[in-house]
Amino acid sequence: MLRGVTKTFASLLKASIRREVAAAVAECSGLCAETVKLRPSFSADWGDYVSFAERLHEKVDEEGLDLLLIDTGDRIEGNGLYDASDPKGKYTRDIIKEQDIDVICIGNHELYHKSSSDSEYLITVPNSHGNYLASNLDILDPDSGERVPMAPRYKKFTTKNQGIRILAFGFLFDFTGNANNTFVEAVEKTVQQEWFLEAIHDREVDLFLIAGHVPLDSPEFHAIFKAIRQVQWDTPIQFFGGHTHIRDYIKYDSKAYALESGRYMETIGFMSITGLSTGGKTSIRPSNIDATLAAPKFSRRYIDNNLFSFHHHTSLNSTTFPTPHGLNVSAMIASAREDLKLDHQFGCAPQDFWTNRAPFPHNHSIFSWLQQEVLPDIISDPDRKDIPRLAIVNTGGIRFDIFKGPFTIDTTYTISPFTSQFRYIKDIPFDIAKLLTRILNQEVPQILDIPSDLAVQMPISLKSHAAAFAPAPETLENHHGFASQMPLSNPGDTVLTPGYTTHDAGGEDGDDTLHEPLKFYRVPNVIEARISFPTSGAGSKEVRVEEPDTVDVVYIDFIERYVLLALKFLGTEYEVRDTEAYMEGRQLTGLISEWVEGNWKGDC
Repeated sequence: MLRGVTKTFASLLKASIRREVAAAVAECSGLCAETVKLRPSFSADWGDYVSFAERLHEKVDEEGLDLLLIDTGDRIEGNGLYDASDPKGKYTRDIIKEQDIDVICIGNHELYHKSSSDSEYLITVPNSHGNYLASNLDILDPDSGERVPMAPRYKKFTTKNQGIRILAFGFLFDFTGNANNTFVEAVEKTVQQEWFLEAIHDREVDLFLIAGHVPLDSPEFHAIFKAIRQVQWDTPIQFFGGHTHIRDYIKYDSKAYALESGRYMETIGFMSITGLSTGGKTSIRPSNIDATLAAPKFSRRYIDNNLFSFHHHTSLNSTTFPTPHGLNVSAMIASAREDLKLDHQFGCAPQDFWTNRAPFPHNHSIFSWLQQEVLPDIISDPDRKDIPRLAIVNTGGIRFDIFKGPFTIDTTYTISPFTSQFRYIKDIPFDIAKLLTRILNQEVPQILDIPSDLAVQMPISLKSHAAAFAPAPETLENHHGFASQMPLSNPGDTVLTPGYTTHDAGGEDGDDTLHEPLKFYRVPNVIEARISFPTSGAGSKEVRVEEPDTVDVVYIDFIERYVLLALKFLGTEYEVRDTEAYMEGRQLTGLISEWVEGNWKGDC
């Protein structure tokens, strides 16, 4: 059931583009096609998004209003369209640039590798025509070797219809996992720099716009808000955030708000601001807007990313909605998918496996499947295959669910897009090794600081959604997947389909489509599989697994730092020099697809 949307004075539209856009490119990392048939609630592709933006622009231009498109980063990894190409991003960068985005910033995923950050600097920044902002990020220029800003620090512009004067910035949270060719300046330091202080002293500004791959209720955004308010106590401020994968909305003061629009391009976040000053073109105020409004009014709406929503908000249909440009972009996606053979099928998943819509352990948990079936089969180095081993994988390395049905090349990259490889430390006393997962999962009192991105992230806020976390059920027989939406004239006409139900600082009316609430479950930071452990009682009814004296500890290289810290906490002196490559050159992504090909055979 769709809620209505009122006309607005100034509208800010933000698309959360990182992985699963459903029918086109996965999360931009969301521009992908596989989700069309699997998740109809989020089945619009990047071409549909282009059409949606163009149709909205037509409407607001007719009414003399303004519409801005904001992107807050994480445009890479998480779908075959990006990850299966060589070089990575070969197709997606051209597809993304087809959308006319007004303010764009970087996410942490663009910075893990030198190659991806170089591509961002050399390709995406120029493609953005001055709209890409990097307020606290530098890069070593690949040609000169000189340290330079990734993109302009800020920009000032005036909206075309109403003349709203906007000063925009683009921030990244205080990220420390970037490759060594980039430099992330702490936000608290950035806001003290001369260029920033000079910029925010500009009195001819009607709105400060902060695009950031930053959680809303974070020290970083609070530092920016405080710095601006110390200089401009009354000018409206609009923050657009990201990184935490949730729909969220918070209030800093009566003229400063922030919006985050979920994850994987499942959501088009719509932020409306009514009553802004129009210092750049005061004569163009629409006649139906009261010029005496003393303060702007802020409101938000979370739009499910599908064609049904797009048709509703544009008052068009399947024939009249698509624009030629949007259709061409969808055709680009289809052609790229065909070139990459993304629909090639490795096997057929016998059921749904969930990241956090099933508890752990549970037979519907993707992590139980990995722990019990996959890891014991795939974690084996020829030189150490008979040695007992503990295999440790962080749950944050698994990005998405598996749906019953075809398991394709695209599926592989959607659930496991990262290029991390395996490393190990040999012959660790088992009495120590067996405590590692408890330390990494923070189950015992300790001083080890574990980052939030080690674990799979919840798509809802833990602060405001405690009731959404239920005790583990015995079965998930009635556990719904996302179903097609149906237009309703009356809330009682039919049963609501499962989906996001958001409770934020604005209340419970932010979701554009009413849904039956989904339940989510907390999962650990890491899981472990015990492999090739000695047994006793062979041939009897009870085969017992014995504890070995020592084990090899095998882990994804992304978590090496935390494994070593945990071992140090346990009183050992292991260091990086004590680690070695395990199954050198093999990545979890490829190993999973090989397992599926060997174990989930058959047609769907």
